Amino acid sequence: MLLNTPICDFGWKAPDFTLMDPDGKSFTMSKHLGDKGLLIMFLCNHCPYVQAIAERLADDANWLKTNGINVLAVMSNDYRSVPIDNPPNMKIFAAHFGWDFPYLVDENQSVGKAYNAVCTPDFFGFNKHGDLQYRGRLDDARMGNSSNRNKELVQAMLQIAETEQGPRQQTASAGCSIKWR
Repeated sequence: MLLNTPICDFGWKAPDFTLMDPDGKSFTMSKHLGDKGLLIMFLCNHCPYVQAIAERLADDANWLKTNGINVLAVMSNDYRSVPIDNPPNMKIFAAHFGWDFPYLVDENQSVGKAYNAVCTPDFFGFNKHGDLQYRGRLDDARMGNSSNRNKELVQAMLQIAETEQGPRQQTASAGCSIKWR
């Protein structure tokens, strides 16, 4: 079922969290909230919308990181009911697509719920103060331009890094529903 995310609630404060990657390494959100902001993405392995953008997402995340913007990904699906989303498969999926950002397991789904994550992919762009400034999609398919500098998410995050404010016009993300317990 295709779902759309709500519009951006500008200024909403990012709840802090600590989650582990599939190898058991711990990551705390507030420690990744850098001087130029943080992108938090809710993703999973089985979603065809995530699969369709996985390679571009790797490139875009690397572009953001080279511009000083930190990136974290969270997998909040109930992987017991969707085994392809389990931690060992997360590790394989991330390696296959060259994801060079932490891909974290939301075991009890508390982070997904705290962020009111709706679908995969679901993108949250925060300024350095942890204020939400972007909740939209990776890019606008209507643009027809694959240049990183013209993608909606990348442009929004670069604007947030420079001005601490996100664009007022945003296109809601769309994807598969989060699989709640």
